[in-house]
Amino acid sequence: MSPLGVRLYIQDHHVVMDNGILQVTLSNPEGIVTGISYNGVDNLLEVLNDESNRGYWDVVWNALDGSKTGVFEVIKGTTFKVIKESEEQVEVSFSRPWDPSLQGKLVPLNIDKRFILLRGCSGFYSYAVYEHVGSMEWPAFSLGETRIAFKLRKDKFHYMAVADNRRRPMPLPDDRLPGRGQPLAYPEAVLLVNPVEPELKGEVDDKYQYSCDNKDLKVHGWISMDPPVGFWQITPSDEFRSGGPLKQNLTSHVGPTTLAVFLSAHYAGDDLVPKFGQGEPWKKVFGPVFIYVNSVMDREDPLTLWDDAKRQMLVEVQSWPYSFPASEDFQSSDQRGTVSGKLLVSDRYVCSDYIPAGGAYVGLAPPGDAGYWQRECKDYQFWTRADEMGYFSIKNIRSGNYNLYAWVPGFIGDYRNEVGITITPGCEIEMGDIVYEPPRDGPTLWEIGIPDRSAAEFYVPDPDPKYVNKLYVNHPDRFRQYGLWERYSQLYPSGDLVYTVGKSDYRKDWFFAHVNRKKEENTNTYEGTTWQIRFTLEDDNNQSDGGSYKLRVALASASLAELQVRVNNPKANRPLFSSGLIGRDNSIARHGIHGLYWVYNIEIPSGVLVKGNNTIYLTQPRAQSPFQGLMYDYIRLEAHPPQQLHA
Repeated sequence: MSPLGVRLYIQDHHVVMDNGILQVTLSNPEGIVTGISYNGVDNLLEVLNDESNRGYWDVVWNALDGSKTGVFEVIKGTTFKVIKESEEQVEVSFSRPWDPSLQGKLVPLNIDKRFILLRGCSGFYSYAVYEHVGSMEWPAFSLGETRIAFKLRKDKFHYMAVADNRRRPMPLPDDRLPGRGQPLAYPEAVLLVNPVEPELKGEVDDKYQYSCDNKDLKVHGWISMDPPVGFWQITPSDEFRSGGPLKQNLTSHVGPTTLAVFLSAHYAGDDLVPKFGQGEPWKKVFGPVFIYVNSVMDREDPLTLWDDAKRQMLVEVQSWPYSFPASEDFQSSDQRGTVSGKLLVSDRYVCSDYIPAGGAYVGLAPPGDAGYWQRECKDYQFWTRADEMGYFSIKNIRSGNYNLYAWVPGFIGDYRNEVGITITPGCEIEMGDIVYEPPRDGPTLWEIGIPDRSAAEFYVPDPDPKYVNKLYVNHPDRFRQYGLWERYSQLYPSGDLVYTVGKSDYRKDWFFAHVNRKKEENTNTYEGTTWQIRFTLEDDNNQSDGGSYKLRVALASASLAELQVRVNNPKANRPLFSSGLIGRDNSIARHGIHGLYWVYNIEIPSGVLVKGNNTIYLTQPRAQSPFQGLMYDYIRLEAHPPQQLHA
């Protein structure tokens, strides 16, 4: 028997979509998801919340003239419209136009929210079209965040899954309230002192412990054990997310809350907040994303709902771009194109032949300089990973103008193809062999770390026993524990980190974050720290021949920090190099092992280094808070090229 067709019921204040598997109720004309009925549960969303606080699109925005800052706005439609209605599919629109009379009251965007229910489908889709019109009546503004949020029933949804190794029974929202929870260094982090479930006592709950890179953020959600029901947010494509594959976003967290984040400044700062000038035309489609619900028979294990959600995620990814959205602004597969090729690396100090760029991240993003993609936040990006031989194919690229970008794990820096690429409907562009030459002046004298844009390979300490999240004990993501920044002062109570090339092991002896030191145990005052790299030079050819050395420092993160480099004289008034104040990614506080990526290529002139013992001093002097600091990705010292030395 075929599944029931889709039905649409329009009421005075609500619209109901029903396909016999689930019912989705939306407020009319606001377009807030007020109810999801499934598997005998009248509403999977939190019935104790006001209808406007259950399932909604929202924005955070600022007026660029400073008159409005950090405005949080739930997007409420003013016009309801049926876009498509048949037994196979219902698509409805809740739109909210903007005009100059709304200046300062609402974000200056036309917003059209869409919801789709298909026959036989255990879930529904949502997407939205945002538009800033090219007219001088439309003011300048910035868009700090936009997302979809679902607040689930706290009496049912207690088990959360973000990844195979990141899933667990979660605290209740009540556990974060005074008497049960004690706020820590910032409001998001709470120590559970008297939780409803006693086994959670002494743990830290912090929503940032469950953040995730875009590249890994395809499905997450919650399980109710009684009745056994899963609620999952599936994002089949990253094309409408900002910042590329390494941008981190929030997922699910105590609430129980499930998020689909499209734009945010998290783990990046203001660089990833798009700013629109007065009258600047812009239009973008966010989504569709899929809200999937599933269930098992009474005697089956409810935790298998996670496995089913992952299978459904693969189905959605393979179905992208969807064929059913009715908006002309969502490009179908025949309006898109493909780019393929082979990426090779040329580094003569590693290998005389070209090296296949195995596992390289290759993508198309709007035109810009090399590495621009990680700060790009207005338009679309399309990424893939090359195979072990460096072959790549990027499919389903929206028509438009792009550059081709790449970076290769194991090599520093960013590749950008010099020639722009224009995608037209149905095009198949074959790039052939393209070659990335990473920064390199001479042979490696020594190196610390692995060039992979992350500090994960360095020493991550055990957390203070008072602040443990049991999920991350003996876990690859042990850096997600709360309070690790405080462990540096405990491990280095009287002097800062000293790393001796040839003796030290970066996995044990290089602390994962270059953080400040607490001056005294019970004060909130901090001081900058200076790390040392000690090494021996066997000869001084560079000095005698007038050559120079090159120090390459790749940073995985910077939070209101500064990197100063001195060589062999820690008291030198002026450092050999200073980055100046950089970074607002806040990765130290938010348990990220990386934020934005920075590379500095520092010349060390002849005569500064000597034959025998040398020391490089790395200072981070900014010390107003414990969260200011750096994470290193990779450091390398290069000698001058031999042929130039003996020319």
